[in-house]
Amino acid sequence: MGTYTTFHPHKAKKRRTHGFLERMSSPGGRNVIKRRRKKGRKRLAV
Repeated sequence: MGTYTTFHPHKAKKRRTHGFLERMSSPGGRNVIKRRRKKGRKRLAV
């Protein structure tokens, strides 16, 4: 197969997987948002 590019960006997929609503839909995801808020991140999710 050889070497190939592994990153093929898709905005919809990115949002569905790492978006704010997705984060808020599980306890672990809510912890992620909480940690990022505490740290002072400008962007909490994608």
